[in-house]
Amino acid sequence: MSRHRFHGDPSRFEALAGFIAERYGNRVRYIADVAGGQGMLARILTKRYNYVCEVVDTRGWVLRGVGNLQQEMDPSLASYYDLIVGLHPDQATRAAAEAALVRPAILVPCCNFWSDEKLGKEELLAAIEEFYRDRSVEYERVVLPFRGPHNVALVSEPPGNLAGRQGGAVVT
Repeated sequence: MSRHRFHGDPSRFEALAGFIAERYGNRVRYIADVAGGQGMLARILTKRYNYVCEVVDTRGWVLRGVGNLQQEMDPSLASYYDLIVGLHPDQATRAAAEAALVRPAILVPCCNFWSDEKLGKEELLAAIEEFYRDRSVEYERVVLPFRGPHNVALVSEPPGNLAGRQGGAVVT
């Protein structure tokens, strides 16, 4: 059995996949793993939870058997998917947030590719939340069960999509 090396806590993939399965169940089928790198999250979502998941990433170096679209995430692609997921999406953070205007999204930002000004973790989350509020995106903060500091997800529903809401409370 080969071992894959990942930066950060490797349990983040299992944790997020389990969260997705628990939260969305069979209400979603097609998932975009934005800037998903090698595609470990996509692999788990596909093999363990039977979702159709593809990595949308310019690098195109996914694990064998993982579906991928080798290009930058463009928010106009969002309508093809049922759920947009950005787990530490780096330069694709803004595109993943903009996709939340169209589809349910889970965004776990790590690095500040949001603005030119220097933003720490809390400031980055607040800036994305302000973006959502200004556009009537319903969202909540969820702390995912893996080592931080970048384990806070902004789980959102696009404007007018109340069917997918889970209550709207902010969880920290």
